[in-house]
Amino acid sequence: MVSLPDVQSFLNSENGLATVSTIQIDGGILSSVVNCGVVTHPRTKDLCVAFVSVGEAARLKHIQRGSKVTISIRRGWKWVSVTGNAALFGPENISNSLSAESLRLLLRDVFVAAGGKHDNFEEYDQVMASEKRVVVCIEIERILGNSN
Repeated sequence: MVSLPDVQSFLNSENGLATVSTIQIDGGILSSVVNCGVVTHPRTKDLCVAFVSVGEAARLKHIQRGSKVTISIRRGWKWVSVTGNAALFGPENISNSLSAESLRLLLRDVFVAAGGKHDNFEEYDQVMASEKRVVVCIEIERILGNSN
């Protein structure tokens, strides 16, 4: 059986590189590559898979509309995937129950959990704010894979 530690191990082995998929309004699938990490969900306090998205990304509109999110991680012939609903934490018209300071720290936490390193986190914070970045936290409903 595949578990969250397996997911975290896969993410850690390649700087969090994964494919995220959402469902478009016409029923099609939108997939793109992101860097993910495992962090504590700001609302539920459970561990979740999270990534940071540009504030104008189409996937955010899909999630707001109720699309499930699947994160797929492949390393060689082995793979794991996580599916669930997502909570969005960002600066504008998104369900945001965090203070500006909490969002700033969450953006950093996800970046670091996804393998990111930065020499100047003040600069990082400014870029995240100017690009209206949003944290996407997937509330895990199902984990599948072949990690052995």
